[in-house]
Amino acid sequence: MSGDLRGELVSLQRELHRIPELFFREKETGRFLQNILGGFSTPVPIARTGCYVDLGPADAELTLLLRADMDGLPITEESELPWRSTLPGQMHACGHDAHMAALVVAGRLLSQAPPHGLRVRLLFQPAEEAGGGAQACIDAGVLDGVDAAFGIHIWNELPIGTVALTHGGIMAGVVEFTCTIQGRGGHGAIPHRTADPVVAAAQLVTALQTIASRFTSPLEPVVVSVGSIHAGDAFNVIPDSAELKGTVRTFSLAEQDAVEAHLRAIANGVGIATDTRINVEWSVHAIPTVNDPAMCELVRKSLDRMTGLKKVLTDYRTMAGEDFGELARKVPACFALVGSGNADKGLTEPHHSPRFAFDDDVLTLACDLHRAVAAEFAETGEYLAEG
Repeated sequence: MSGDLRGELVSLQRELHRIPELFFREKETGRFLQNILGGFSTPVPIARTGCYVDLGPADAELTLLLRADMDGLPITEESELPWRSTLPGQMHACGHDAHMAALVVAGRLLSQAPPHGLRVRLLFQPAEEAGGGAQACIDAGVLDGVDAAFGIHIWNELPIGTVALTHGGIMAGVVEFTCTIQGRGGHGAIPHRTADPVVAAAQLVTALQTIASRFTSPLEPVVVSVGSIHAGDAFNVIPDSAELKGTVRTFSLAEQDAVEAHLRAIANGVGIATDTRINVEWSVHAIPTVNDPAMCELVRKSLDRMTGLKKVLTDYRTMAGEDFGELARKVPACFALVGSGNADKGLTEPHHSPRFAFDDDVLTLACDLHRAVAAEFAETGEYLAEG
């Protein structure tokens, strides 16, 4: 890639980094994108603050969707960089600015040299971080006529020059659960006249750990973590109620459903044993992102068209979540993690850190990857559409 194109990528990323907006509030980001996209196509608004454009003939034999997410995070950036966030308490701390910049430039280049027989749909999706953005786009018809989808996430846990392409689950489903324990409060010196919700909460936290260790296969990764417990205010008073919150992560919907069933059964049992009532609220923030094997193999072949790659990982997965899984549930899809960390440059801060930063070389790799996948899909994607 020429120095001019790299400069364009970096400039776009910097501009977007300055305006990180939260989910479904990406109004300035949307206007910025539509202004640029309008230079080579006709943007179509979608899902309140997102947009998409189509490149290539409307009657093309194949249609491939390429997706980038748009939203930032409610994090105060700790940086003195000239392009740091201009919005107090908000930051692009996950790389979505890089995703947008890479897809914009890839789209412009594809519009100038469109792959034969292919229509490419560029989706700029709002509200990934809080969930709901992908489904809102689907509900608005973004997958109408689409044969397959591809997306990326830059990933600081992997070094620059590395791409993770994993068949099956690559990013976990994300569930938030809340257990509200209703007991019967009283004096801490007379516990036998109470139904202690604190003891019930303690038993529940311990019992939930058996879900991963005893109720699910050791070959299927499952995480059940409790991150919050609240009960009472006084040292000598047993409270009426307690509440705990946690998260569940799995790589399949079947495991997600199984964990829910076990969690509810355990909560019911602890409630009976402690004479308390335990109500469970189960909220799915994102389903697992599961790569279609055939689409994943097509993307792997497309890497032969690229330069700058050093390593391809075929068994890397992360318990972090992504709502790209909603797209992947509807059409054959592949989601790739593109290494963006560089220890030599001190660029190792994790995603969602207030000091998050990445190696700018990933912008070129991400842009080239979108273009390579489009070219490969134009040549060999017909069997996916037929399937």
